[in-house]
Amino acid sequence: MKLEICCFGVECALTAERAGADRIELCASQLDGGLTPSYGTLKLARDKVSIPVHPIIRPRGGDFCYSYTEFEVMKNDMAMIRDMGFPGAVIGMLDAEGHIDLPRMRELMQLSGNMAITFHRAFDMCVSPLVALSQLTDLGIARILTSGQQQSAEVGLPLLRELLNETQGPVIMAGAGVRLTNLHKFQEIGLTEVHSSAGHVVPSEMRYRKAGVTMCSDSEFDEFTHYCVDGEVVEAMKTALSLGEPYPRSA
Repeated sequence: MKLEICCFGVECALTAERAGADRIELCASQLDGGLTPSYGTLKLARDKVSIPVHPIIRPRGGDFCYSYTEFEVMKNDMAMIRDMGFPGAVIGMLDAEGHIDLPRMRELMQLSGNMAITFHRAFDMCVSPLVALSQLTDLGIARILTSGQQQSAEVGLPLLRELLNETQGPVIMAGAGVRLTNLHKFQEIGLTEVHSSAGHVVPSEMRYRKAGVTMCSDSEFDEFTHYCVDGEVVEAMKTALSLGEPYPRSA
């Protein structure tokens, strides 16, 4: 069973690689759920990370119905990521009615060249998952990242099982709330790939902290912390998967 780790920077990607991850989904902005990484991040990842890295192409947070300008940005990013030599990318878009935006998806797929394309959790916001599965199969999507249209993949197990039984092409990859203590549930239904952030919040190294000034509109957000991959968790998850045995359920 393959373990994909969501990483919000090159340091996290290197940590995940050392811990045994099979693939990296590379993003920026954890608070937005993942946005397109900067050119500098992409270049360093190509230079330093040996396992497959699939950058996300997402121009903003929020929903997955994009304006003309946002779509033009996505096309430029797809072409750049393709030309940089990445083996895959992660995309997703819906129309205003919650269906797969087929005309735009076709354009992005044409631009993707030989990259393996993952359709991300925009899938979990679509109207009809089985119709979407058929459409994404026809588009040539390599895998679908999904929680089974639930807040967590564990709750979405019934739909994940149904998608696995129905798919004629795309790999069904469970994501959202996948952790060490529930890996066995995804193994038991026959999934071959899971996606996890396997992360934790770490404190900033800043000693001086300016009182009364914040760079974030959310006054409750602690700017002197950041989210990063926990290598020990990745290693433990990969070990559990490779043994084919569930991790102790009480852990």
